[in-house]
Amino acid sequence: MNSSVKQLRVAVTTGDYNRLLAFYHDGLGVDIAEQWDNEQGRGTILDMGRATLEIFNQQQAATVDHIEVGWRVSGAIRFALEVPDVNEAVKRAVAHGATLVHATVVTPWGDHNARIQSPEGTQITLFQVMEKR
Repeated sequence: MNSSVKQLRVAVTTGDYNRLLAFYHDGLGVDIAEQWDNEQGRGTILDMGRATLEIFNQQQAATVDHIEVGWRVSGAIRFALEVPDVNEAVKRAVAHGATLVHATVVTPWGDHNARIQSPEGTQITLFQVMEKR
């Protein structure tokens, strides 16, 4: 399939730029692709790897929240980031300002998922894809 979309970018606006940049760059280990600081403002583009967009109805969002947290907790937008080691990623993120929403759980499809909240309030699922047997 030839998609007319070549890249997904999500723009997050914050009142504490340095704290949020440190969270994503240092806390989650995301590489910086581009930065600028000029009279128009400051910005950073982080390389988040491959991007996809999931669209859920309310029932599916509630199902995912129930699996990962035990109750409906996320808002209209939740990031889901695949990481090589979910437990290490959670420790690192929490050390850099994340709030632990729920510790790692094993999903019905066998992945290991944990839920954190970023310093500006975005719900983030950290997930580790486990080898299928």
